[in-house]
Amino acid sequence: MKIVVLDGYTLNPGDLSWKGIQQLGDLTVYDRTRPEEVAERAAGAEAVFTNKVVLDKKVIGQLPELRFIGVLATGYNVVDVAAAREKGIVVTYIPAYSTASVVQMVFAHILSFTNRVERHAEEVRNGRWTASRDFCYTSTPQVELAGKTLGIVGFGRIGQSVAKTGHAFGMKVVFYNRSTKPGVPEWCRQTGMESLFRESDFVSLNCQLSEENREFVNRSLLSLMKPTAFLVNTGRGGLICEPDLAEALNKGTIAGAGLDVLSKEPPKDDNPLLTARNCFITPHIAWATFEARTRLMQIATRNLAAFAGGKPENVVS
Repeated sequence: MKIVVLDGYTLNPGDLSWKGIQQLGDLTVYDRTRPEEVAERAAGAEAVFTNKVVLDKKVIGQLPELRFIGVLATGYNVVDVAAAREKGIVVTYIPAYSTASVVQMVFAHILSFTNRVERHAEEVRNGRWTASRDFCYTSTPQVELAGKTLGIVGFGRIGQSVAKTGHAFGMKVVFYNRSTKPGVPEWCRQTGMESLFRESDFVSLNCQLSEENREFVNRSLLSLMKPTAFLVNTGRGGLICEPDLAEALNKGTIAGAGLDVLSKEPPKDDNPLLTARNCFITPHIAWATFEARTRLMQIATRNLAAFAGGKPENVVS
């Protein structure tokens, strides 16, 4: 079986091994592939792995030998699943590999905002503490999470893990979900979207992106938030209307935002959030811990092995 990985670098920049997949066939790995290179590089392949390289109907139609597409991520919108289904091509995805890492990033942003550890450490390095007249020195208010309200939009696997972590910090937890969630712990309460944004001190976006919720975090919803509130997005950049958020930050409508995702990645240099007040952006790395990437590689290998064995797993086509 000829196997091609179109964009393997983000999954494996050199600290993991492709050995498991290599044992299943003749493997070629490309670090990155431009759109115009896809058909040529995937020509003759029975199995293709992609992370962010688009496999649309046109490209799929140019690959008559293709029988398996493995998406190296949870989101599979880069593949025209309907076109793959028409051709009898199995499309798989990677579920539940990065939950712990994403939750960790949610609270990395929250704690960065409340304690400003890096800022204070840098100021100590620059002599501000040694010059202090007091035994302690602070340049920003220190905020305790216990008793604060954490609002979670999307109560799937990641949202529920964010809730448990917030509860461990002593936070009050409310959440919004499109459907009613049964069996919710007594310390957790489902509420409406507007109520969540109005009462939360911290809002975490952990929902999937769809045409129905694209840019739902807009000027209207942001105006309901407390001026001391902090917004975290580790979901998808398209959930937020970025000019509206930049405006809310610059005007002090909300206190800050911690974002691991943007609508276009890498961002254009004119994205207003890059220079917005109290906007802390990390470059889509919540998923990318060594441990999470190791799990991703293992699941990807199992997906292809299961397909080769006639019992495909994690199929979305």
